[in-house]
Amino acid sequence: MMRINVTNVFVDDQDKALKFYTDVLGFQAKNDIPLGDARWLTVVSPEEPDGTELLLEPDGHPAVRPFKEALVADGIPYTSFAVADASAEAERLRERGVTFTQEPTRMGPVTTAVLDDTCGNLIQIASHE
Repeated sequence: MMRINVTNVFVDDQDKALKFYTDVLGFQAKNDIPLGDARWLTVVSPEEPDGTELLLEPDGHPAVRPFKEALVADGIPYTSFAVADASAEAERLRERGVTFTQEPTRMGPVTTAVLDDTCGNLIQIASHE
């Protein structure tokens, strides 16, 4: 059986990303392995410490920044995180200084909101009602 082990989000600064994804969003650090100028830096949900890892991957490849900029310009989230209640989570994150580009919006059985991760990405949070 196949499962997702690691997925990524491209970030402009790994230290800044680690701080945002742990201190603000609430993930916990899993791996921090030096790899030359960068690190294999992953975070996980504290509810699933052995679950899927999110790699905070440097966006240094020449194709990555134009890709990220195009997604942001079009308002497209890079990835989506599941939450129990998107409206409540948006309020909690707003209190921590997070900027939202889309306020919580009900879309049928799902409520979504889109936030700026401060590392060059828009990230969606979503809850199923």
